[in-house]
Amino acid sequence: MRIVCQQLAPAVGDDAANHEATIAAVQDAITRGGDLIVLPELCTSGYVFADASEVEAAAVTLDSPLIREWITALHGTDAILVAGIPLREPEGIANAAVMLDADGVQAVYRKVHLWDEEKRWFRAGIEPPPVVDTRQGRIAMMVCFDLEFPEMVRGVFLQGAEVIAAPTNWPAAASPAGERQAELHDAMSSARLSRIFIACCDRGGSERGSTFAGASAIIGPDGWLRAESESAGATTVQADVDLSEARDKATGRSNDVRADRRPDVYAATPLLP
Repeated sequence: MRIVCQQLAPAVGDDAANHEATIAAVQDAITRGGDLIVLPELCTSGYVFADASEVEAAAVTLDSPLIREWITALHGTDAILVAGIPLREPEGIANAAVMLDADGVQAVYRKVHLWDEEKRWFRAGIEPPPVVDTRQGRIAMMVCFDLEFPEMVRGVFLQGAEVIAAPTNWPAAASPAGERQAELHDAMSSARLSRIFIACCDRGGSERGSTFAGASAIIGPDGWLRAESESAGATTVQADVDLSEARDKATGRSNDVRADRRPDVYAATPLLP
């Protein structure tokens, strides 16, 4: 499988340009031979909203023209696209990830763990990430902050996911000299502990005084980076991977991350009140 993460720099209020950038990114990824294409969190809308009216104006539905254009771009390919969108539904607007192929919408995930101001704009998801049997493999979706909850990764691991496609909007933060973004270290650890691929497609650039990390990366089941962004702006990160590595849960001659689990012990652990 060739994974292509298209790191973009959308802006609130510039929906037309944002949409055009996503379509160009999908087309470029197809030209690159992408089998799994990942776009950032809220790639169609930007992130730093001033008020609810901006969120309302940017929200899209699953039958919107943009979604149809993405599907059309996938025609004639076996590629899978995962992208972050502000999804309008009768219950409200969700910070969502959508999975598409040439046949249409394959799955939708609504971000469960909302970060900071997101709690003002979006309703939190109440369902776990789906694990979808696609023509490319067993793919799960998460959105940004979800990756910082180990239970989420462990949940899709137990469902047999081989790769997690994770649209992200990581804010740039100070790190010790020579170190990567802290959220990337979290993702690397999660990939290693569950022996699963994780494709983090981050956004770049600055928006309304907020600077984003632009730390897109593709992580192997050993926890090491297969590819990472070399720019904090719009760029492409891609890697060819063998998903059979994620089906091999052995960590040595006598150990296996699935077989060695002891849920009987974990369930007996007392919880704090």
